[in-house]
Amino acid sequence: MESVVSELEGTLLKDSDAFSYFMLVAFEASGLVRFALLLALWPVIRFLDMVGMDDVSLKLMIFVAVAGVPKSEIESVARAVLPKFYMDDLDMEKWKVFSSYEKRVVVTKTPEIMVEMFVKEHLHADEVVGTQLSFNRFDLATGFVHGHSSNTISQRVANLLSNGAPTLVMDQSHPPVLTDQNYDHQLLRPLPVIFHDGRLVKRPTPSTSLLILLWMPVGIVLAIFRIALGSILPFWSIPYTSRLFTGKIIVKGKPPVPPSGSNSGVLFVCTHRTLLDPVVLSSVLRRRIPAVTYSISRLSEILSPIPTVRLTRTRHVDAEKIKQELSKGDLVVCPEGTTCREPFLLRFSALFAELTDRIVPVAMNYRVGFFHATTARGWKGLDPIFFFMNPRPVYEVTFLNQLPVEATCSSGKSPHDVANYVQRLLAATLGFECTNFTRKDKYKVLAGNDGTASPTFSLVDQMVKVVRTFIL
Repeated sequence: MESVVSELEGTLLKDSDAFSYFMLVAFEASGLVRFALLLALWPVIRFLDMVGMDDVSLKLMIFVAVAGVPKSEIESVARAVLPKFYMDDLDMEKWKVFSSYEKRVVVTKTPEIMVEMFVKEHLHADEVVGTQLSFNRFDLATGFVHGHSSNTISQRVANLLSNGAPTLVMDQSHPPVLTDQNYDHQLLRPLPVIFHDGRLVKRPTPSTSLLILLWMPVGIVLAIFRIALGSILPFWSIPYTSRLFTGKIIVKGKPPVPPSGSNSGVLFVCTHRTLLDPVVLSSVLRRRIPAVTYSISRLSEILSPIPTVRLTRTRHVDAEKIKQELSKGDLVVCPEGTTCREPFLLRFSALFAELTDRIVPVAMNYRVGFFHATTARGWKGLDPIFFFMNPRPVYEVTFLNQLPVEATCSSGKSPHDVANYVQRLLAATLGFECTNFTRKDKYKVLAGNDGTASPTFSLVDQMVKVVRTFIL
């Protein structure tokens, strides 16, 4: 059996420096103080690297990033946050060579717990060999590692290979060459990262991390001001005044006219990018349109400038609620059931197609610089705050034409056919890909539960999350 052993950092990944990934663990698994402390030690870490003390600098990074952090938090970050940033740094040419072999082993200087999920599920590696984090009896990381020596790693690699020696070794000193033979045997593709979590948009390199820290206090004040201003100003003025405060709303297409007294309302079927999709849509239409919701926090409902209709996920009960709201006027629904950050659309629930033939698809998208506005692991009540903490948040709203009658259930089409058709329309408009993944699939990946419900927290748990995010 032909086999390959490849280094991760600097070979399969373009960047040989793992510092930014430890910064991600520090921020997402612990909080701002640990994030700042690790950044403050970067000159020391860099100096140790320059004088040839790589092992010491690596152990220092590991200790500061994870000491005292629960194992479950580290696993959560490794599952929900790191794969996105690893994938963005993947060297595709080297991965083609790596994936052309039958037996694939990855060697990393990073603790295995951080990379194992990514290299096995996304890069199709058979085994990963790295250092082992030490945990105490309470499952808290001690910050120390074992199995770090080159002899130990070499022995573990040899034990994994039946013939004792790999066919090819890929490292920084011996870059592989992609031959026709390699390419002909290339049958796999990296598994794309569709679901990911965490608050940071960009990989926190030292310069980016410093910028984030300097911006944080300004961003908090700016977010509070923006939210307060949005609750005071008339709704019709928000698209115009947003420019005064470094925000922007881009509108494409022609929205429908408001419903007359004799007609039922229009159902706006939107892609779901952030919690603010219905609010932005309402501001563009210059009227407060109710939105159906599933699992937003009570705080978000209180702060919402538009009416919200909380659904139960019991089909007949939810159908009746939606019908009642449509009889009063327009309504907004996001049939994906949860947000997705990447250029993919989750499978649309077909319920909306059963209830009306007045369907207007709306393609929603957004761009932010520092912080994501949705999270599965943290407290959802902070979502709007993080969105407005961005220096220049941009929203794009594209109105498509109302579905013709022949494309609705009134013409005999099944609700699933209608839902799939709307999904394809919106995906084509945004340049996204359609998937069959659902909300349950998302939470299986990100939250590690069975996907039957969103992660819920007691009030104490929520407050701990807030303190950990901004302080600990």
